[in-house]
Amino acid sequence: MAEHIRPRVKYVIGPDGSPLTIADLPSSDTKRWVIRRKAEVVAAVRGGLLSLEEACDKYTLTVEEFLSWQVSIDEHGLAGLRTTKIQKYRN
Repeated sequence: MAEHIRPRVKYVIGPDGSPLTIADLPSSDTKRWVIRRKAEVVAAVRGGLLSLEEACDKYTLTVEEFLSWQVSIDEHGLAGLRTTKIQKYRN
């Protein structure tokens, strides 16, 4: 049985509305996760630039951590990614 593989896209639209390519993504050794970087990784996965597994491997993230970023964006927009606001949004 052949596994269905999605073709890789060349770019996606980033959180600021501009094209985002693999070269534009944060470095794999990123230690400081600001809102923009988190949003770029989420956009890359959602758009098919990276798979969830590739993103987690590249950035040493757990699936739960990535999914929490995605849920925060969906529920609260980019402001939901602020680490200083996590407690406010978790209620």
